[in-house]
Amino acid sequence: MPVTVSGPPQLRGEITAPGDKSVSHRSAMFNAIAGGSATVTNFSPGADCSSTLDILRALGVEIDREPGQEGLGDMVHINGVGMHGFAEPSVILDAGNSGTTTRLMSGILAGRDIFAILTGDASIRSRPMGRVVAPLRQMGAEIFGRKDNTLAPLVFAGGDLRGMRYEMPVASAQLKSSLLLAGLRADGETRLVQPAQSRDHTERMLNAMGASVTTEGNEVSVTPSELGADDDYVPGDISSAAFWMVAGLVHPNAEIMIRGVGINPTRAGVIDALKMMNADITLENERDAAGEPVADILVRSSDLKGTVIGGEIVPLLIDEIPVLAVAAALAEGETRFEDAEELRVKETDRIAATADWMTAAGVTVETTADTMTVHGAGRLLGGNFNGHHDHRIAMSEGIAGLISESPVTITGAEIASISYPQFWAEIEKLGGAVE
Repeated sequence: MPVTVSGPPQLRGEITAPGDKSVSHRSAMFNAIAGGSATVTNFSPGADCSSTLDILRALGVEIDREPGQEGLGDMVHINGVGMHGFAEPSVILDAGNSGTTTRLMSGILAGRDIFAILTGDASIRSRPMGRVVAPLRQMGAEIFGRKDNTLAPLVFAGGDLRGMRYEMPVASAQLKSSLLLAGLRADGETRLVQPAQSRDHTERMLNAMGASVTTEGNEVSVTPSELGADDDYVPGDISSAAFWMVAGLVHPNAEIMIRGVGINPTRAGVIDALKMMNADITLENERDAAGEPVADILVRSSDLKGTVIGGEIVPLLIDEIPVLAVAAALAEGETRFEDAEELRVKETDRIAATADWMTAAGVTVETTADTMTVHGAGRLLGGNFNGHHDHRIAMSEGIAGLISESPVTITGAEIASISYPQFWAEIEKLGGAVE
């Protein structure tokens, strides 16, 4: 489905960010393996989180989902089956387009006394799973996959899990979470050493549910634990809010308030990066929700400056780099994204995809294996761009349409529903034209 976006003379309004995908996935999974029942409020509306619920249902978990109150996501009621209560699935488990579902469920399924097959769409079947499968096999799980156990579909056939000390090759919250979830059922302590900090939703939530998880610097450890069900309120997704932050900053006449956004320090790198670029961002009404820091975010038109974004901040904003590149295109000077090789193995090669459409929009972009340099042009041309079957690429192109010199048409715009079904309607709410 193609969508055409045209920019208005001004952008004004309020947005309520949809429920955080990362927290929604974890709330559903962790309460499924807990004892007792829980209600998750403001659950993400995206297709990725629906895939997680479908898989849990196939494993015998009772889940009811109903619309939430006005302005909030769905309410999901989960009757946990306990740490060892999954039923053997009679169907292949389908993660759809969700890498989080695939990798975290791998840790949950590893070593269980059931047989299960986990797969996903064409993107998931091409994404690297060896980084998760290899350490799980070291822990004793019987897991098999295509291409020497590195690609989905993945087959889980039991095994006896043993705790271990593991030095992670990349700072990845998905890898860390998968191994921690396996460690909940392993014999002995599982200790993970990260090369840098990554988002810590898993550690926060598991501790709140009674698990024994300890963090010391970049080391995280877990010992066998049972979980108690916990009602959760899911904060707004900062990765989704990032699109409106950038829109409000780069449009010449804009003021946008984004309500209820999770600002967990291990996720809020996008705010730090934009402030490095001279962004006018204000955090208001800061508070806590279910152990996560939350705030309302006010952004106004800004004269952005180029900068260097690399090192330990990159894992804290990796999903936001495609839309940060839009900010870089409108900034004065050069913006260089470093240490971003993880973008090569997302839903698509996001470095290549971003460089492709931005070059067509009149921006000079240079890339290497792990860097992307955007030369601020102060303008974006319109045109017809491909969404590359990637929700973050398609939505970044949509934000470009709000400030481009002529309309932007995005082919495959429906992919936005993976994380943000209301995205195109929200553009209209702010004053943009969507056809």
